[in-house]
Amino acid sequence: MAAGSEQKVLSYHDTLLRKSDLSLLDGAKWLNDKLIGFVFEYFEFDKFQSLTGKVAFVSPEVTQCIKLSRDEEVAVFLEPLDLSSKDFVFLAVNDHHMETTAGGSHWSLLIYDRAGNKFSHYDSSGSSNQGAAMILCCKLHPFLKVSGEVTLIAEECPQQENGHDCGLYVICVAEHLCRQMIDGRAEALRQKVTGKVVGDKRKELKSLILGLARQSSR
Repeated sequence: MAAGSEQKVLSYHDTLLRKSDLSLLDGAKWLNDKLIGFVFEYFEFDKFQSLTGKVAFVSPEVTQCIKLSRDEEVAVFLEPLDLSSKDFVFLAVNDHHMETTAGGSHWSLLIYDRAGNKFSHYDSSGSSNQGAAMILCCKLHPFLKVSGEVTLIAEECPQQENGHDCGLYVICVAEHLCRQMIDGRAEALRQKVTGKVVGDKRKELKSLILGLARQSSR
């Protein structure tokens, strides 16, 4: 079935989720950019709305375009985001490096922290995405409007035990860090983002999407 004719499940801000996207939450499947992009928008407009103005959640599609574009083309994607006004910038990093095809096999989380003038990289599979994260740091640096060099730090991150939960780790780590910003207290990431928490997130996200779909159809 062509993507355009496939059953739509939810239209939420700039995200359109179809039945095939929702099915990725069933069982041992790799999350795609649409699902992660939806969660980032949900964080921005609903769950962590109080952080609006301080935090930018960059969609995975835009992040990939930034990574693969030539330096002279990056402004088209970055200038509208007004990153120089944000305290934190959240990006989901994909390891795919081909401009002409979609794909990839791993997600990680990259966060810019203005107060520390640093990028923090959270990778649930060792240093798999460190190279891709470095490319993004270099692309974003001129648009952050900060003086001096910006460091990239490979942060300690809970490690996945399979080859398909990387996207869920991105979501769970981002959620934990946003909650810390709001609560104003630090809690150990490894204690909060456990294998069980990550595993339960699939069911939680599916329930959230279907709930929002029911609300929008009323």
